[in-house]
Amino acid sequence: MKPYKKIEVVTDSLELRRSLRALEEKIDVAGYTVIKDTLGMGEVGARLDDELTDVIKNSYVMFVCSEAQADEITEAMKPLLERFGGVCLVSDVQGLIP
Repeated sequence: MKPYKKIEVVTDSLELRRSLRALEEKIDVAGYTVIKDTLGMGEVGARLDDELTDVIKNSYVMFVCSEAQADEITEAMKPLLERFGGVCLVSDVQGLIP
């Protein structure tokens, strides 16, 4: 087992896609997982699953990376979160990643 950082972001679906493409170009990210149509309630109210488009839907993205990459990723996510809202959580984890 090795120590890693886990970054979890929940934010606007449409803008997240654009931010992830930009992140891939700037930082050598080994990978991430996206779960679309994340439901919940926060500062902007409820995000439900009965919307017709992605215009007001959220997605969840998870990164597992080194501590140095975690700083780069969170800095890259700040403008997205400041503009569209959401949450970014960073935690210490142990993992087996070949």
